[in-house]
Amino acid sequence: MPEQQDRVRVDTTPGRPLLASRLSPAVPPEPVVARPRLLRRLDEGSAGPVTLVVAPAGWGKTTLLATWARLEGATPDVDPGAIVPDSGQLAAGPEVSPVWVSVEVGDDADRLWAYLAAALRTATGSDEGGPVPDRPPRPDQLEVLAATLAAADRPVLLILDDLHRVADPAALSGVEFLLRHAGQRLRLVIGARAGLHLPLHRLRLAGELTEIGPDELAFTDDEVADLLTAHGAALPAATVRQLRERAGGWPAALRIAALAVRGQTDPERWVGQFGGDQPEIAGYLREEVLATLDPAEEDLLRRTALVETVCADLAGALTGRADAGQALADLAGSGGLLHREDTRPPWYRVDPLLADLLRADLARLPDHEVRDLHVRAADWYAGDGRPVDALRHALTAGRWDLAGDLFVAHWPELTRYDSGPVPAPAPVAPPAEVLRADPEVALAYAAERAYADDLPAASGHLRAAAAHAAGLPVPRRQRFLRLVTALELTVARLAGDPVRVRAAAARLLRTRPEGATPTRLPDPASTTAPTSGGGDAADDADLRAFTGTGLGLVELAEGALPAARFVSARSAAREAGRPRTELVGASRAALLLALRGGLRAAEQAARDALRMPPCRGWSCQLDCAYAYLALAHVALLRDQPDEATANLNLAGPALGVTGGWVGDTGDGWLSAADGEPVATAAAALCRAQLHRDSGDLAAGQRLLVRAREALADRPSAAELTGLLRAAEAGLRAERGDLDAARGLLAGGADEQSGEGADPVLAVARARVELLAGDHAAAGRSVPDWQAPTATAWPLPVRLDAGLLDAVLAERAGDGRRAGRLLEQVLDLAGPQGCLRVFTRAEPPVRDLLAAHLDAGTAHFALVGDLVRGAGQSVRGPGQGTTEPRGTLDEPLTERELTILRYLQSILSNVEIASELSLSVNTVKTHVRNIYRKLDATRRREAVRRARELRLI
Repeated sequence: MPEQQDRVRVDTTPGRPLLASRLSPAVPPEPVVARPRLLRRLDEGSAGPVTLVVAPAGWGKTTLLATWARLEGATPDVDPGAIVPDSGQLAAGPEVSPVWVSVEVGDDADRLWAYLAAALRTATGSDEGGPVPDRPPRPDQLEVLAATLAAADRPVLLILDDLHRVADPAALSGVEFLLRHAGQRLRLVIGARAGLHLPLHRLRLAGELTEIGPDELAFTDDEVADLLTAHGAALPAATVRQLRERAGGWPAALRIAALAVRGQTDPERWVGQFGGDQPEIAGYLREEVLATLDPAEEDLLRRTALVETVCADLAGALTGRADAGQALADLAGSGGLLHREDTRPPWYRVDPLLADLLRADLARLPDHEVRDLHVRAADWYAGDGRPVDALRHALTAGRWDLAGDLFVAHWPELTRYDSGPVPAPAPVAPPAEVLRADPEVALAYAAERAYADDLPAASGHLRAAAAHAAGLPVPRRQRFLRLVTALELTVARLAGDPVRVRAAAARLLRTRPEGATPTRLPDPASTTAPTSGGGDAADDADLRAFTGTGLGLVELAEGALPAARFVSARSAAREAGRPRTELVGASRAALLLALRGGLRAAEQAARDALRMPPCRGWSCQLDCAYAYLALAHVALLRDQPDEATANLNLAGPALGVTGGWVGDTGDGWLSAADGEPVATAAAALCRAQLHRDSGDLAAGQRLLVRAREALADRPSAAELTGLLRAAEAGLRAERGDLDAARGLLAGGADEQSGEGADPVLAVARARVELLAGDHAAAGRSVPDWQAPTATAWPLPVRLDAGLLDAVLAERAGDGRRAGRLLEQVLDLAGPQGCLRVFTRAEPPVRDLLAAHLDAGTAHFALVGDLVRGAGQSVRGPGQGTTEPRGTLDEPLTERELTILRYLQSILSNVEIASELSLSVNTVKTHVRNIYRKLDATRRREAVRRARELRLI
């Protein structure tokens, strides 16, 4: 770049030559992938005092900064359009003058300042001998320079690349002084790995720091696809996603992969085997990442790579270091080598490719050292109540006694309840002599393999274990056969065989003592002998929780709505002290109760599920999705659309939905329908009503059609299909397509609404006929919602039927009967706060409410609010006040309230930012404000405080 070099003054002082290349942006490697989202972040950040781009080696810091600097006009000989299209929209503007300094290893205060002086002279147009000294300035010289910068016509944008190479804190003291006293005319953009000698905490607290880290520098799927295409190595979308996940978005690894994949005869297979132990990746990691660590830090990373995630206590157990927690925090905070999860206590995770390399190094340690590490891990996990992880490490270490004991003590919690990453490679199978002496070890191994979704291996060891049952003494044999049956149920459920699940559940329940009830066992003093096996109260609670949950999940997969099954299973799991099983029952019960209109119980169960302790090594995203779906339905039926939308979006990712449930009504949301038909159909019901509220009836109708089609081959889904048909018919009728609505409901409700008619479809038929103006047909279709059998209907159906009955009575001139019916509907709706039936009703209902207010009602305040259109602010009898129990000195803004709702979830700040289309820094700023206003120091405390104040 001769033009750029000619513009730079070269210091010819003996022994102090300056390299022009260090005062020019590096030339980005070709091809350069356009990353406008990051260029805009730099534009936004450079409007403030300091922008910090910090990440380990290979995360594209220099490439990003050099690309941006050229777009800012630092090198006029480069055509910005060749790098990023439409670059003029990305540049901050001509009012900022950017200059560049590359920092090198060994730069002391004198050397660094010589380059800073050259750069600042270029930016300010000063000559030698002007206000910019050649050496680290004295205090009086700093004041003169600060005054000169403050008086400049335009700000100076100073880009410092690789600033972590400065080892002397004094070298940057002058820069810090200029930042504070240059009247915001000096703006720093810094690229670094770690270890900066700048007052970052002060800048962060003052809101003067913009931070871009690995989470934002990581390539997205689209950027990976662009990189591959630029290298002539286009791959299918699924393979692109797989490559991005394997690389953790790491730009250097992705560029290496893009170069390598071009020569592969089977590139998709190559991507499937791509890992950090490949020579090109391993060499880069050793030279650029591990070489920067001291031996103790590298040893800590290697030993903790034994596990997927690590906390301070676990790291201490694995390494014997008392300062392991501080070491982990340092590696996460300064080096960026560990990703810290938003939990208390904090857990850390290493990038996938670095983890591959570390585990390859770990495998080269002597066998006895590796076994010792697994034993330490097993003991720690067992003590921390994480039996799944403890069992896997015990088996890997060959600690057969510990593995058998763990299985016998924790078998109900050693079953997989949702999909997720398969654990580490299979442990070595126990030898035959161990199985003969202790057949429970075979069950332990089968349980571990079933959890890892290796069902053939699980079934094989289950059969091998059963073959040893005859040689066991009677009391132990009875317990052993019970455990065999429990594992058979688990394997059958994971294999999708409901017939075998039900058979195994029946055999398990037959082992309960005679006279045992759902909540207690016979009196121990009783002379009645058990029929098989016996067992104490905890064993009985385990059986009820385990079988109830297993049967409930099978029925749910078939499309049924077994609310009572999960309520009972949850109660038994709590009685037995099985938190994992309790979480499954609470989350599923919450959604099913919400669908039936039991809003208070549903909300309580969902809140309980979300408040449970952090998942102890389990994959709990699906459980949270059910809880959020339940809260979405609760909010919908209480006519709180914003709350319903927020919870619906929180449920989306765990069900395979990208970008939330709002907006796009394509088929993506059905991706999880095969495994979770009830959840996806429930989401469709909720989202369709939100579309209706916004006036987009066609979009809601399309959702319901797709959901109904997905349930077509599930005969147990009749109740759920009826809800979908009724909702779809209502939308079709509102669009004026009455014949199609009637056809959709045909067979569900005849003209006379006989006893065998489905009340859901009967009520829907009555609504259609009322819209058509045929009051007689509507009257014939309304089912008897006051009959004793009607108490089993979903509450919204009873409320709709009652309101229709009241409206028809009013139309028939029987105002007194209409008033009585309306009062009964209010009695039913009030305790649950089920207000949508009134607030979203047709004008005749609102007229009826107004007349009822004049006639007198026990629900005067509620009806008054409804008549005035208060809608979502109203509350029914028994619902309780919606006013907070306390007040905040400074109320939360609307944006802060929205982010507060997301803080209840498992989403990270980056994922919340993506959901809300905000920058991560903006989200972090709002989170800090939330913490300050709620007087909280961490996420869970803020959520608890907000719930106490009834803000969420």
